[in-house]
Amino acid sequence: MKVKIFAALAAMGATLLAAGCVSTVSDTHTAGVHMQDRVEGRYQRPLDQVYSAAVQVINNNGVLLTEYIPHDTTNSVRSCMGKVDNEKVWIRVEAVDPQITQVTVQARTTMGGDVEEAHELEKEIALQLARE
Repeated sequence: MKVKIFAALAAMGATLLAAGCVSTVSDTHTAGVHMQDRVEGRYQRPLDQVYSAAVQVINNNGVLLTEYIPHDTTNSVRSCMGKVDNEKVWIRVEAVDPQITQVTVQARTTMGGDVEEAHELEKEIALQLARE
């Protein structure tokens, strides 16, 4: 009996230790377990063009919830958040220099990260840029 109680308490403790706050690419936080959940890509395009492609990709695959410029950055960084396939998706678009723009895509389910979804969306941004 004591072993079962101890095992149950140990399992609950391990669950609480594993869960916590996870930073998003848009400098916010969400609840979850730390897992691989983001993919980066760089494009030789201006920031505005890459950001509009990112917004278009979210709109094509799901719902865009928010668009914003993080408070602690300049206008060379933009972020957006949406829902795609019942997963939260954050996209950060950042000008590395006037010619190069970096995109970071993060996708999370209710339980953890989904690097495959993030990779798929990052590639769709590249395809959207190729169409323009």
